[in-house]
Amino acid sequence: MTAVILDGIVLGLQFGLLGVGLTVVYGIGGVLNLAYGQLAVVAAIVMSLTMRSGLATGPAVLAGISAAVAIALLLNFTILKPVYKRDDEDRVLLSLLLTIGVAFIIDGFLVWRYPIEALSLNIDWDPVSILGVRMRAGSLLASAITLLAGGALIFFFRTTTTGKAVRSVIQDEVGARLCGVNPAAVRTLIFALSGVLAGLFATTQAMTSPVPISAGFDFTITALLVTVVGGLGSIRGAFLAGLILGVVNAMSSFYIGSYVTTIILLAAAALTIVVRPSGLFGAKA
Repeated sequence: MTAVILDGIVLGLQFGLLGVGLTVVYGIGGVLNLAYGQLAVVAAIVMSLTMRSGLATGPAVLAGISAAVAIALLLNFTILKPVYKRDDEDRVLLSLLLTIGVAFIIDGFLVWRYPIEALSLNIDWDPVSILGVRMRAGSLLASAITLLAGGALIFFFRTTTTGKAVRSVIQDEVGARLCGVNPAAVRTLIFALSGVLAGLFATTQAMTSPVPISAGFDFTITALLVTVVGGLGSIRGAFLAGLILGVVNAMSSFYIGSYVTTIILLAAAALTIVVRPSGLFGAKA
């Protein structure tokens, strides 16, 4: 039981990191990026290709994260431009249609060009005993990276002037504009940040299990579940929801079987919507 819960916590931290990248984009721009999972996959494939070409792991990770950031910014400056001119439901629906099209294009290209490519980062350190359970070094390093990233996000949003400007746009875009905050510049920053988080997720995920080219939509679905459970626009909600869903995922896979894990996760998300429609930490309408 302890081993299963620890594995769930490791997975849940990664889920939280994935969910934050999606929820901050929605909070700032009011758009749902359904190509978000593909950003993580592109980052992973770039890392794999550059490492096979002889590049060291550190620079390869930076190259993968840079690729995810570049695609995120490209989306922000191109197909999402007309989306920002729409309001409320129209903005959300148009963003869904456009980004899912991008997701299919990226998936099709990767399947055609790199059909068997996958990223695995093997950490050859000795296992470490945690609560009597021998944990793989890769799992612990992935968790440490995720916790550091989460701490950095909290510090950024709560203490820095730029972070406070981002929060002001999330809370009231019109009021933030009247106070001199440029929402377009903030959106650009947040899309770049979402690319960084997608790349970091791909890195940590590869330390515990391979990241294949077919994982894009699975990652997007997981990010959506985390976002719904945690509350749209809530960063702390995303991390808490990620932990909960990670433990649920690990326990259901171990005791019931992986074939029903997605159904159980969907049921958990549906239950959350019924009990707390705004999510664990989402703002009430």
